[in-house]
Amino acid sequence: MAVHIREVGSRRDLKQFIFLPEKIHADHPNWTPPIWIDEWQYFDPRRNTSFQHSDTIRLLALREGEPVGRIMGIIHHRYNEHRGERTARFGFFETREDREVFFRLIERVEAWARERGMERIVGPYGFSDQDPEGWMIEGFDHPATIATYYNLPWVNDFIAAAGYEKEVEYVVYRIAVPPETPAFYRRIHDRVLARGGYELVSFTRKKEMRPWIEPILSLMNETYTGSDIYGYSPLTLEEMRDLARKYLPILDPRFVKAVTCAGEPVAFIIAMPDLTAGIRAARGRLLPFGLIRILRARRTSTQLDLLLGAIKNGHRGKGLDVLMAVDMLDTARRAGLTVMDTHHELEHNTAVRAEMERVGGEIYKRFRIYRKDL
Repeated sequence: MAVHIREVGSRRDLKQFIFLPEKIHADHPNWTPPIWIDEWQYFDPRRNTSFQHSDTIRLLALREGEPVGRIMGIIHHRYNEHRGERTARFGFFETREDREVFFRLIERVEAWARERGMERIVGPYGFSDQDPEGWMIEGFDHPATIATYYNLPWVNDFIAAAGYEKEVEYVVYRIAVPPETPAFYRRIHDRVLARGGYELVSFTRKKEMRPWIEPILSLMNETYTGSDIYGYSPLTLEEMRDLARKYLPILDPRFVKAVTCAGEPVAFIIAMPDLTAGIRAARGRLLPFGLIRILRARRTSTQLDLLLGAIKNGHRGKGLDVLMAVDMLDTARRAGLTVMDTHHELEHNTAVRAEMERVGGEIYKRFRIYRKDL
């Protein structure tokens, strides 16, 4: 049966594109669906401002009229201009273990990128590093966390057979929440506060947190832009607001920490209790009772997922990371959380990795981004 590749055009096509992963992963217990209402917004050029500075193509593979695969190609012009590159990206690639479908889709995106003068392609990667990035290469026994891919091992074999090589890898640590904060961390924490100049800010209600969202995301933008965060390009104000709108409803204010200097934020860390059990119970749907299931999972979870963090240039190496970490550990213990997932850390970020290992962190997942010259 022939495979037909079709570009997403109609609303029906878009619906098939969005919900195809639910069919492909129906028998995979460690897969976690996205929040589907967020997917409708993400893949709609009228509602996602990231489309304004990118060329994109959204493709469906069909057999006898039924969708059997999907992929998205992205040329992020702002990133390419910022980095002086001619790089395309592929992402949101889903198929069953079917070589014909897999190769037809990836080859179509390569041809599309080549026609537009791109010199190489990387992926899986979305518009930014807040999107799922990298396919899992270790850790298949563990459920996906929010904003990460869950794939099966064969996709890595297929992409290698298509001529792709390693671009970068991420490691994910699991860290036990200790019954007491290590004494050396507590000493650093107390010394930073005693020295003066910095104030630790914690939250208990969303109302308190709202005025801080844009300043914190602006700090992330400033810090990440000047760093070696892979694939990152500056977010517009509207993109930062989109990001805030997406996560604010499910954030727990207790797990947002900030540090100020002279009243201005200079560091932050954002985490949340693992929501995946609730999202799976809700099947990714917020209505009619999905949101209740997700919020219930937040209350009963024993895992804390670290999501974002940054320290402003000029304030690093002064113990601000420890200041926030000690308060985060204290909050985690009070909430009954017993383990932390660090989210993606670049394999070559030895400074951060050393800190993770210093407190007993062990790598339990790895993710890889691939590249190919065009």
